[in-house]
Amino acid sequence: MAMAIASFGQKYFWEGNTVLTIIFIFIATLVGVGMILMNRKYINSLDEMQRKVHIEAMAISLGVGVVIGLSYSLLDQANVIGFDAEIADLVMLIGITYLIATFAGLNRYK
Repeated sequence: MAMAIASFGQKYFWEGNTVLTIIFIFIATLVGVGMILMNRKYINSLDEMQRKVHIEAMAISLGVGVVIGLSYSLLDQANVIGFDAEIADLVMLIGITYLIATFAGLNRYK
């Protein structure tokens, strides 16, 4: 919600008010930091097997995100692809990779 307000607030609610935009971007950043801390707390509360599965899935997601993200950006810079590389595409890729890696890890340890 905080990210949506930060993204669309200036366009739909407070046209031209940069101060409000900066405030909501700061709030969205704080919410993101809170999410990271809560995710860490969640991972630490898991048993050893679940922790291993999730940490492996995170490592795979990070690796895929960096490698594919950099390649995607280079393709955009070289004008090989006919559209702009968007961060939303990378976020979706990381999320899907994490989901698949988590299911694969859980199935491996059944």
